[in-house]
Amino acid sequence: MVNEASKEHGGHEVTVTVAPALPVQGHRLALSNLDLLLPPLDVSLFFCYRHPAPTAAALKEALAKTLVAYYPLAGEVVPNADGEPELLCNGRGVDFTVATAAAGVELREVRLGAVDEGVEKLVPAKKAGGVVAVKVTKFACGGAVVGCTFDHRVCDAYSFNMFLVAWAAPARTGSPALPAPSFRRSLVAPRDPPPRAPSTDALIDRLFCPRSAAPPPLPVAASSVNRIYRVSAADIAALKASAGPGRTKLEAFTAHLWRLCSRAASPRQSQCCMGVVVDGRARMSPDGAMRGYFGNVLTIPYGVTGSEDLRRMALADVADDVHRWVAEAATGEHFRGLVDWVEALRPKPAAARAYLGGTGGSEAMACVVSSGMSFPVGKADFGTGLPAFASYHFPWPTGAGYVMPMPSARGDGDWVVYVHVAPELAKAMEEEPTVFQALENSYVFQ
Repeated sequence: MVNEASKEHGGHEVTVTVAPALPVQGHRLALSNLDLLLPPLDVSLFFCYRHPAPTAAALKEALAKTLVAYYPLAGEVVPNADGEPELLCNGRGVDFTVATAAAGVELREVRLGAVDEGVEKLVPAKKAGGVVAVKVTKFACGGAVVGCTFDHRVCDAYSFNMFLVAWAAPARTGSPALPAPSFRRSLVAPRDPPPRAPSTDALIDRLFCPRSAAPPPLPVAASSVNRIYRVSAADIAALKASAGPGRTKLEAFTAHLWRLCSRAASPRQSQCCMGVVVDGRARMSPDGAMRGYFGNVLTIPYGVTGSEDLRRMALADVADDVHRWVAEAATGEHFRGLVDWVEALRPKPAAARAYLGGTGGSEAMACVVSSGMSFPVGKADFGTGLPAFASYHFPWPTGAGYVMPMPSARGDGDWVVYVHVAPELAKAMEEEPTVFQALENSYVFQ
């Protein structure tokens, strides 16, 4: 299939469908109970390559080879008899668009930090169908941006990072990457019968609820902003030191962001809800059996504290609180209990309370942190070298903010931080004298 179009602010675009290099035996693959926790959401990411950038032909050839092992990504999400989403593995393929930037525009002219202005057009805006879409934008300087969008119901960022590394391997070496991913749903199967565990049940009820019983969603700010900031390695180390002994960089960062939320909260937002996305692979299988598992293995614990209290608290005290409620959910028993809980709820969908303000409800300013520290920016070499810059992009349609820190492509310990937040919170970030620094193109293309 080939579709061609001309864009008002750019050059010609051509879209083709890239199918697996080998035939796929059609079948249906059920989504796991942990997949079913996710609503329909698309997640995007992009890599910026200087000249010489990987060619579209090389990327398509490597993609076809990679889709043999990652065949679910070449399928479609369809409803089953109960109305739940599942994967139709039919070898449909991946929509692959090649675009040309406006005449004379060079990659270093793209304002990467101002996401709404510079990045939106570089990732597939919406999949025409299927699970994954790819867009390659070529620039006059010989550089290129490779953007991807995937359906979050099918996999989490950990899984898609596996795919990205696997895709780069044949472009670089000509051979498929090993080992192949695991789609064994038995790794996240419910227990029969599920054991009675009141403390586990109480935590799950605090973190999740049936979507039909969920409180009203938080109002979506009409002017929510998307930004990408940078944070220096020195500022990260200083935050960690201020958070006290035994606290991780992510706990210190989350505590700092939580305090900024309290400064940005409006008078009606008397409380601040901060959530953290936790991966459960190592918790459910300490022996490493789930290291290659492809799918969603996530939970979202959160804390709610009064805005006035947060403003007065020391960073170390806030970091202690973050550590406490993250540790409560970062256990194998919590994840196994969550699988059992979804099984009892099916086919009704669930909702994560962190997105709804937690116990603070509509009176809370809410924000969720998702670590992108496993983002494989140092492995995304498609045969012409590593990217100069890379970031996730997730402007989700909820009233809660979303913040993802990732390693800088410079490899010097700096972070880049994607944020989708209310303008009041972005203002609080930018007024802080340290930590969140504007992403200048002189930093990216030094």
